[in-house]
Order: sequence, then structure tokens, then C-alpha cells
Amino acid sequence: MTTSQTSPELASWLIEQSPDATIYSDIQGHVRVWNAAATRMFGFSAEQALGQSLDIIIPEKLRKAHWRGFDAAIAAGVTKHSGKPMPTKALRADGSEFYTEMGFALIFNNQGEVVGTVAQARDITERFEKGRAERQRLQELEKRLSGNS
Repeated sequence: MTTSQTSPELASWLIEQSPDATIYSDIQGHVRVWNAAATRMFGFSAEQALGQSLDIIIPEKLRKAHWRGFDAAIAAGVTKHSGKPMPTKALRADGSEFYTEMGFALIFNNQGEVVGTVAQARDITERFEKGRAERQRLQELEKRLSGNS
């Protein structure tokens, strides 16, 4: 980090006040950092989320694939999604699912060892559903046009 103020306090402020959900998990997949935006997005308080498995925000049908990729990334020290936000479904505390865009990165210590992962997420449900509705309208128009030919 390059700044005139490099205190641990500043790092804490940056994470806590980020507009995107920021979640850090250890290499076992347990939540160790959970910011205010994560609370707003997922509905779990930091007290509820800290120490829990990432499963609390992963829909059941996606868990097997998630853990396969998570474990492979930890073992290899690389993730194919690093630096590339990807859309996926997530789970809220109330059990409802929603679309989110998540960016992932592995976190390394000074010895180059993977110590955990960080994800930054934003809710894209409205954008996703709007795009789906537009695609459906386009398909309907194409059907009408092909029926008139």
C-alpha cells in the first residue's frame, strides 16, 4: 500500500467503508473479515458471519463446484477468476437467492504462502433481470418477424 498514512487503522477504514461487500476467509473457508456492505447485502451481521463457513452465502446447488475451485486455488496458489469479476448466485440470511458479481483474489503472507481469500461483491440482481427481460423481448420480436416472412 502506498500512501502518506499507512496505519492498520487506515486499512480497517478502507475495508469497513468500502461500498462493495468485502469478505476475507482463511484457507479453510471460514469468514474472518466481514464489512458493513456485506451485512447490508447478505443480511448477516459481522457477529453472525465471523467464524462461519462461506457456505452461509453459497446456494446449496453451487457449493460442490465452489469448494472444488476454492481448494484447487488454495493448493495451486492461483485462481482462474483472480482480477475478473464474475456473476453468480448468492444466498441471503433469509434463504433467498440473488445475483451478485464477485471478484476473487488469494491473499499471500510475506513468505509467499496462501493465507486466505478475499472476495468483493455487489448485488447485480436488477441489472441481470433487466438484461434477461431485454433478451426475452428481442427473442419475441425475432419470432414475430420470422413468422411474418
